[in-house]
Amino acid sequence: MTDDRLIPLGKIVTPVGLRGEVKLYPYTDRIEHYDAAGVFIGGCKRRINIVRYVKRLPIIRIDGVDDRNQAEELRGAEVFVPESELSDLQEDTYYLKDLIDCRVIDEIDEDLGFISNVLQNGAQDTYEIIDNNGNDFLLPAVKEFIKEVDIENKRVRVRLPKGLRDI
Repeated sequence: MTDDRLIPLGKIVTPVGLRGEVKLYPYTDRIEHYDAAGVFIGGCKRRINIVRYVKRLPIIRIDGVDDRNQAEELRGAEVFVPESELSDLQEDTYYLKDLIDCRVIDEIDEDLGFISNVLQNGAQDTYEIIDNNGNDFLLPAVKEFIKEVDIENKRVRVRLPKGLRDI
């Protein structure tokens, strides 16, 4: 393998057609950056090529997977990319792996808890936050609520909408 930490890129959902193509559920909206990248599937280094998109999901070819039976064996397998191969991000964009476990602080420096998950639902991401009492709540990741992200110090400053935690 590699000394690099492996980062999940997506999960193979189902075979497509008869020539070994598979549908990938991506964990990133930038899957095109990994077209022909060296990825790991089932502990083996492979190369992938994006063939096309169907309903926003990439259909990929994996070198060495040439028929539907081989593709079927990969159903449910996760696809990983070495951390060193992650592409640079634009300003105000972050890898999900970097947001997980960030402390959430409000505008008056009250510690609200930590980000336990980032839900991707199309319109915008939503942060799942576990508060200091073990309760969870959801916060849309929009500029109105997310005021500052400090990945280096693992802190996210937010402004909660009125009534969010009063329920």
